[in-house]
Amino acid sequence: MNTSFPKKEKLKSKKLIDQLFTEGQSVSAFPIRLVYMKMGFEDDVMVKAGVSVSKKHFKRAVDRNRIKRLLREAYRLNKSDYFNNITTQYALMILYIGKEEPTFLQVETKMKQLFDKFLNKIAE
Repeated sequence: MNTSFPKKEKLKSKKLIDQLFTEGQSVSAFPIRLVYMKMGFEDDVMVKAGVSVSKKHFKRAVDRNRIKRLLREAYRLNKSDYFNNITTQYALMILYIGKEEPTFLQVETKMKQLFDKFLNKIAE
């Protein structure tokens, strides 16, 4: 798995996202939460991911967009380390649930902790 984040790996389907939030499970490493669910995709992608930031905590779109960029970048840089060896297809939604604006270092550290928890949970 390379370190790009192409369009086919992005979770965009409204129907899949709704299903993910109703039937999915979650793990969290504050201030990031990961909602995940086993899926079957037509394309050969193992993981489809989306990111979201609450409008309740960050009123200005500029702030929300910056945090989403940080989340996507941390995911992109670390996905090859964590998702190379999985055999099942998953849909992931990465949510930022904190109230303060983070730095990239904080986001990346928490993202690694989150992926470790996720892999431990699916290995059970």
